[in-house]
Amino acid sequence: MHGITLESILNRLVERHGWSEMGRRIPIRCFLYDPSVKSSLKFLRKTPWAREKVEDWFSEEL
Repeated sequence: MHGITLESILNRLVERHGWSEMGRRIPIRCFLYDPSVKSSLKFLRKTPWAREKVEDWFSEEL
């Protein structure tokens, strides 16, 4: 994922699918309850397995 920031990945997925679909596909609290880009970035940067799921999902759509 060279040159693409986690924030831009997250913003693109939210634009395409919305928070409800994000929470359905990757059921983590920051997507399910009061979601925001800021809280999601904080969680994803600290949680490698969740970040990997988001990056893999994004890669599949390219």
